[in-house]
Amino acid sequence: MNSRLVLRLTVAAVFVLALAAFFVFDLQQYLNLATLREQRDALLAWTRDHLLLALAVYMGIYIVMAALSVPGAAVLTLAGGALFGVVAGTLAVSFASTIGATLVFLAARFLFRDAIQRKFRKRLEKINAGVEKDGAFYLLALRLVPVFPFWVINLVMALTPIRTWTYYWVSQLGMLPATVVYVNAGTQLAQVDSVGDVLSPGLIGAFVLLGLLPLILRWVLRILQARKVYAGFSKPKRFDYNLIVIGAGSAGLVSAYIGATVKAKVALIEKNRMGGDCLNTGCVPSKALIRTARAMAEARHSRRYGVRRMDTELDFGEVMARVREVIRKIEPHDSPERYEEMGVDVVQAEAKLVSPWEVEAGGHRISARSIVLATGAEPLVPPIDGLDEIGYLTSDTLWDLEQLPERLVVLGGGPIGAELTQAFARLGSKVTVVEMAQRLLPREDAQAGELLANHLEEDGVSVATAHKALRVERTENGGRLVCEHQGREVSFDFSHLLVALGRKTRTAGYGLEELGVRLDEAGRIDVDGFQRTNFPNIYVCGDAAGPYQFTHVASHQAWSAAANALISPLWSFKTDYRVIPWVTFTDPEVARVGLSEEEAGMQEIDYEVTTYGLDDLDRAIADSADYGYVKVLTEPGKDRILGATIVGAHAGEMLPEFVLAMKHGLGLNKLLGTIHVYPTFCEANKFVAGEWKKAHQPEAALRWAERFFRWRRR
Repeated sequence: MNSRLVLRLTVAAVFVLALAAFFVFDLQQYLNLATLREQRDALLAWTRDHLLLALAVYMGIYIVMAALSVPGAAVLTLAGGALFGVVAGTLAVSFASTIGATLVFLAARFLFRDAIQRKFRKRLEKINAGVEKDGAFYLLALRLVPVFPFWVINLVMALTPIRTWTYYWVSQLGMLPATVVYVNAGTQLAQVDSVGDVLSPGLIGAFVLLGLLPLILRWVLRILQARKVYAGFSKPKRFDYNLIVIGAGSAGLVSAYIGATVKAKVALIEKNRMGGDCLNTGCVPSKALIRTARAMAEARHSRRYGVRRMDTELDFGEVMARVREVIRKIEPHDSPERYEEMGVDVVQAEAKLVSPWEVEAGGHRISARSIVLATGAEPLVPPIDGLDEIGYLTSDTLWDLEQLPERLVVLGGGPIGAELTQAFARLGSKVTVVEMAQRLLPREDAQAGELLANHLEEDGVSVATAHKALRVERTENGGRLVCEHQGREVSFDFSHLLVALGRKTRTAGYGLEELGVRLDEAGRIDVDGFQRTNFPNIYVCGDAAGPYQFTHVASHQAWSAAANALISPLWSFKTDYRVIPWVTFTDPEVARVGLSEEEAGMQEIDYEVTTYGLDDLDRAIADSADYGYVKVLTEPGKDRILGATIVGAHAGEMLPEFVLAMKHGLGLNKLLGTIHVYPTFCEANKFVAGEWKKAHQPEAALRWAERFFRWRRR
């Protein structure tokens, strides 16, 4: 047994024994008003003769009482006023109560904090961050309102990262008003019939208002900080708009839509095409390409559907023409005409912030009370030797291709890389995907990455994981990517190289640096939980803000950003990231919401795993898509869902049921009790709930049921 554990056991034993002694010897009988009144004259006489000793004894008893958190503190405080008067009594009680509270704070921290923080580390991250930033304000508010038991505050604050000295001085300051009230009442002990007489409803109300003081101070501090940020800028006397939105991608369009819907005057500025990356170079064209590729794959593997042969003839130019046609059909949803009909002023020009309220666009300067930045992201291109000397493709530029790449190397095995790898392989390119991590889709379930790799290989893809790109070399027929693998160099020849390593925030050219808008360590625009920058009237949403670069998350953030921009400081909405789903649209699709097994392990969150294989699902068998699985993580012994991963055909369509369940606190029992249409892929969600139920069936009750039915057969 190590010394730290011995010390913990010793501290715990001392507290337990002291508490036991207090109640076994019924020491509380000496801590009531009747006893205090009976002994008042004798105690006063002894105190006059031995003032310093009386103070020392009194404070010692009070410290022990406060440290043990036992009843009687209120009576002791009254006694302080009766024996020592208002000034000396207040000082004695203030220091004794704070020292006692700090002792129990330190003991609780020593005994419990490490274990609690380890067990609930992820859940406590935001609380810890809030306490580190504003812990003194929170503690002061709690101390000023006597509705909250002090012993509860002592124990709870001990589990947080608040500094001991901060805890001490804030506690002493926060408990002082109530201390003065009780000590002063103690000087009039004859008129106090019960402890409850000290605090009238009016006085409690005054304390509650006093408890709001830290929050008011925090609000005032925020105003002062804002004044500091805005120093040197002249705020317009009148504004041209309520809201200016820069960027007409998913986040910007939703922001402008919300503003227009509530009849605010909105300007929407976009220098390129409306619809942003999602419509023009991302979600829409990639899914159109994937659909054509799937048709080619189904024809190639027609025997699995009972068709002996299906002939196909690919014209890549026509494929890309179809992609452009799909974009053209969706464009009206995001067109300038549609938004102008809503009342939005659409400005097609470059935008630059010239002050916290003003933007230059198209040679004109316009102003608004609030500005939303939805500047999006662009492909991340790493500094690989030789890369700039050879032509390469990104997810933005590959849509200009007119000829199908003969030999394509895709650098990056994440969602973008995996989707485009499979699409081009099915269209007929000879594709190699290179990923530095040990598996494809490194953020997803390990089993998902392995299953996807197997399917890519069936489509003719060469999968090279654990390969680190070193340099690019030019060759007669194109180029060569040289990588390091297991300590040696490996090269891959290509006619075309696609760099698909994710996306980075687009910040250059908008005047952010000149204005002083802060960026975080990842290069994203730094925002708080309300989508605000360090300028409280400038908001950010979408890929520019992170932490998730998905169209649906951009729309989700845009709601918070636009609403807050329009009604702050009257009210503000915090962006809720608790339940964020996403899908990788490969075959099989990989869909997830919540925790994966790896993430749960890293965050030290206990969990159970329940899995249902789609090879057992009737609809999957009928569609010859009987591969993949549904995996659900739950709390041990409970049906509360911590995360769900679905790998297989239509996984993205199956996922929303788990998103809904997690959002509204529905467990697997609710899913099991819900009727699902037969035969559908969504039945798998019910079946995985059934697997969980089988693993948690009440064995004892079933044994009694068996006996009951055996008896009924007699």
